[in-house]
Amino acid sequence: MKTLGALLLCMVLTICMYGQQKTLSLQYIDSSVKPGDDFYMYANGKWYDTATIPATESRAGARIEMDYTTRANIKNILEQAAAAHSAPGTIEQKVGDFFASGMDTVAIEKLGYKPVQKMLNEINALKNAKDVMHFVASQYTHFNTMLIGLYVAADDKNSMNYLLQFYQAGLGLPDRDYYFKTDASTQDVVKAYQTYITKLFMLTGDNPTQAAKNMNTVYALEKQMAASHRTNVELRDPQTNYNKMAVADLDKQMPAVSWKELLLNLHANTDSINLGQPGYYAKLDTLLQTVPVDTWKTYLRFHVLDNAAPVLSKDFVIANFAYNGTALSGQQQLKPLWDRQYYIIDGTMGEALGQLYVQKYFSPEAKQRITELVNNLQKAFAMRIDNLDWMSDSTKLVAKEKLATFIKNVGYPDKWRDYSKVVINRNTYFENINSCGENEYNYMINKLGKPVDRGEWGMTPPTDNAYYSPTYNKIVFPAGILLFPMFDVHTDDALNYGGIGVVIGHEMTHGFDDLGAQYDKEGNLKNWWSKEDYEKFKAKEAMVIAQYNSFTVFDTMHVNGALTQGENTADMGGVAIAYTAFKLTKEGQDTTKIDGLTPDQRFFLAFAQSWRKKVTDQSLQQQVKTDPHSPGFFRIKGPLMNFTPFYTAFNVQPGDKMYKPENERIAIW
Repeated sequence: MKTLGALLLCMVLTICMYGQQKTLSLQYIDSSVKPGDDFYMYANGKWYDTATIPATESRAGARIEMDYTTRANIKNILEQAAAAHSAPGTIEQKVGDFFASGMDTVAIEKLGYKPVQKMLNEINALKNAKDVMHFVASQYTHFNTMLIGLYVAADDKNSMNYLLQFYQAGLGLPDRDYYFKTDASTQDVVKAYQTYITKLFMLTGDNPTQAAKNMNTVYALEKQMAASHRTNVELRDPQTNYNKMAVADLDKQMPAVSWKELLLNLHANTDSINLGQPGYYAKLDTLLQTVPVDTWKTYLRFHVLDNAAPVLSKDFVIANFAYNGTALSGQQQLKPLWDRQYYIIDGTMGEALGQLYVQKYFSPEAKQRITELVNNLQKAFAMRIDNLDWMSDSTKLVAKEKLATFIKNVGYPDKWRDYSKVVINRNTYFENINSCGENEYNYMINKLGKPVDRGEWGMTPPTDNAYYSPTYNKIVFPAGILLFPMFDVHTDDALNYGGIGVVIGHEMTHGFDDLGAQYDKEGNLKNWWSKEDYEKFKAKEAMVIAQYNSFTVFDTMHVNGALTQGENTADMGGVAIAYTAFKLTKEGQDTTKIDGLTPDQRFFLAFAQSWRKKVTDQSLQQQVKTDPHSPGFFRIKGPLMNFTPFYTAFNVQPGDKMYKPENERIAIW
């Protein structure tokens, strides 16, 4: 029997869990750090100094805690769906049986690599380059991707129509530069990748000597491909990556690729495509004519195994994790099996799972509140455009027209995907994945020749992220990012505007960053600027690049300002727009302190605490080399050291490390 004290304690805990408004984590604040020296550590220092990264993760922080909440909810959905044995054909049946099949480790272990044996036999029978491309196309129709990269999306210069788009592909390392850089951290990843290639060959019957030889064959071929790849910075230029070509002309230029036949095998009915990076496909055409078919067979054998490794027997899963998890991200342990199955289902039947998720965990009240925030941010952004001192009135008018035409999606799509053609059986895991892949491919390729569907989503509802699409002129905020500390229906405005408000402003600013600014309100890659205004804009972007180039991550590793300029611009705009919107609210105009903090101070602390993060060295190194986002601490420091209201809120003075003279502070949007 519980004592009276135990009952009272239980009641108190219940009130704390369910009845208390969520607020700032004051215990994380390190008051020994001056806000003007390092606001990130001031807001989060006591958390950062004691936080540990879970062995199954490559990071710790606010976003991973949000992920844990979502994943716990998803686990509940998956387990209930698997146990329910729902009526055949329902999304509950398909999600539940898919999950059950992936959790059947006895059956998966028994099969070993038999699920891909048919593909390996097909590779063994290839006789020439034509056969190679036929195999690649056949595999792609099940989204088993290798050697080529393609997707169907709105035409950048005719955004009402879909266009088949090809992009550079063929590599197993994260980026082309990994094949050429000689620094220690890069070479550690290269060696892990080479070990991984060797291991997969050995797991499918090669002796160590033959496996090592095959690894060298694969790596040498990939290195030749990598030399033709554009850099991450070059990929940020939509003009040079728009190369719409007639298929008939491509066949003459690249006969070995044989574009007409390739598209026929891909079930793609089109007479023109966008060849994003022609240099790669020209190189591929040359390699198809000069590289022996046995080399291609070795390459394809590895990539079939690589694609399938996460869903094969344990030895393959472990080998894959050693490279993709530990070497690339510093993750020490595999995630639990149920967690891995969630990501597979989310990636292949995401809107089916998403329907079940939002029915249970995303309220109409939350959708209404976040919609209000989005509208308020849009209003604030228009006000900021009106007040810009560097843009002419005529360009301001066009900018506001683009802003006003934003498509705004929150929570989940208005129309759900149809998964009626997906066949799911709880006893055939690999076949389930294959059916999902075929369905995804057909859904994509069947868009050709149809009007662009601007209601389509590029993220699933449980995703902890958000995005802006320049060709749709659209911002999307899935239910998965609408959790505390980013957002809570019942918390105060300072926290919501400092959290999700900054994210909303960030995505809106992407419509006007170095890339988004090149698209008009219809989503077309078309200039809408006056020459003088665009020159001023580019000059300000150059200042952003220079500032972030100066930020040191490790001893000799700096942030790549050119690669990250779009995200850095959006970070700066996000804070500024969210703050302007916050000042339109009653609380934003008040001066009442809570916990000794003014509303403005709470806004900035909410911003910094929602981005607290601790990552492994491996993950941070990979981010700096390949990710257009700056590391978390610079996503706080960079915008705030340029934002005068922050100086006022925390009395930042000359001599403080984050201080910049007012005439040197960068303000774009």
